[in-house]
Amino acid sequence: MDRKKMLGAGLLVGVLGVLLVLGGNPKNMGVCVVCFLRDIAGALGFHRAAIVQNIRLEIPGFILGSFIASLMFKEFRPRGGSSTILRFFMGALVSISALVFLGCPLRMILRLAGGDLNAFVGLLGFTSGIAIGIFFLKRGFTLGRSYPQPQVPGYTGPAFAVFLIILAVLAPAFIFHSESGPGSLAAPLVYSLGAGLLIGFIAQRTRLCMVGGIRDMIMFKDSHLLLGFVAIFVAALVGNLVTGNFKLGFVEQPIAHSNHFYNYLGMLATGLGAALLGGCPLRQLILAGEGDSDAMVTVMGLIVGAAVAHNFGLAASGAGVPINGQIANWIVLALLVTIGFSARATMRATRTKTINAGKEVKA
Repeated sequence: MDRKKMLGAGLLVGVLGVLLVLGGNPKNMGVCVVCFLRDIAGALGFHRAAIVQNIRLEIPGFILGSFIASLMFKEFRPRGGSSTILRFFMGALVSISALVFLGCPLRMILRLAGGDLNAFVGLLGFTSGIAIGIFFLKRGFTLGRSYPQPQVPGYTGPAFAVFLIILAVLAPAFIFHSESGPGSLAAPLVYSLGAGLLIGFIAQRTRLCMVGGIRDMIMFKDSHLLLGFVAIFVAALVGNLVTGNFKLGFVEQPIAHSNHFYNYLGMLATGLGAALLGGCPLRQLILAGEGDSDAMVTVMGLIVGAAVAHNFGLAASGAGVPINGQIANWIVLALLVTIGFSARATMRATRTKTINAGKEVKA
């Protein structure tokens, strides 16, 4: 893949992040996959936190943009069957830990570009989590291979995206919508959907993924994917400086807290979970658009995890991380480490069984 194309894609995403804030999205949240899925969960009534309920059309835009690109370039391939229920569970865990930090990897970069130094602490944690994930990957961790599937499962992601668009446009009475707080701040529907389609399209073509970028840099010294996020940071930084939305510091940052330990630990767990899943939350949406039903199950897990975080008082806020969220962060981390070791043990047992079976056949 041409590095110039990757840089161009990153610059476009960074610019769109700034424009979405100017259009009405919360500051330092032009795009945040986990936060937007959390808002969608609230809009559908999965949680009742009144200030974070909104059908964010960037999300269906990501899926449909990827879907369109994959059709155009003959890369739409329905597939699945790779540790499906475990992926759902891990998606929920990633969502919970990301909401301790208050953002996905993409928002982490946009927050940093807005001058929020708490995001730098998060970046250190995120990198550490991916490094732990690499430890498991090098020792044989895998969720198993996926298999070709009929067309219908492959269309579940795009169908869900269309369903969300219909709900957003028709605005039926059973859909919740925040009247105050972050959920009430949003760019016009056309802008949100248009930006989502563009980002989804270019992310599918470039394989843009923050987890993949850091993973490849650590494992193979390959900076190709990471260049995209460097470009996002540069474009958003310049845009924030020009528009007056840059504020350097730790305190009084929009929709953020300054508990450094849990900013670090929240993103550490997020990085570990995303590394084991094979991609960040944005990447899961892009894969869902390509027909990967396992990725779509992970997206459902992200939605449920976000709902759980707010129903059980786990999510952080500008006031800090509640005690429930602190405990949950440690539980999430312990579960992900356990999954990493368990999968390795399962693989060793499978290899031993295969070897023994081969010896019996030879005998």
